[in-house]
Amino acid sequence: MRKTKAKKRPLLPDPKFNDQLVTRFVNNLMLDGKKSIAFKIFYDALDIVESKKGDNEKSSLEIWKDALTNVMPHVEVRSRRVGGANFQIPMPIRADRKISMAMKWLIKYAKARNDKSMAL
Repeated sequence: MRKTKAKKRPLLPDPKFNDQLVTRFVNNLMLDGKKSIAFKIFYDALDIVESKKGDNEKSSLEIWKDALTNVMPHVEVRSRRVGGANFQIPMPIRADRKISMAMKWLIKYAKARNDKSMAL
């Protein structure tokens, strides 16, 4: 018999933008429990975006959110067994899984860049 599903814990919004999505991103970015360093990296990156953007463009937080939505997948393939054969069938993804995959991909490829733009 399966256990009951674990309850989702509420996230506190970040101190600067008062946004839960930022906290979730920083929690994924964090290494070895160093949340203050992860917040510093994130806020410094947004400051860099703020300095590079034009005058009439969106804020750096909106640009980051747009980047996150651009990376989000809409479908994923799942294996289905039909008539003795396995098929890869595209299926829509839950909203929270979309966001978590996009965050993980952004962080992974930012860390994999050769230039030391993401200082850890």
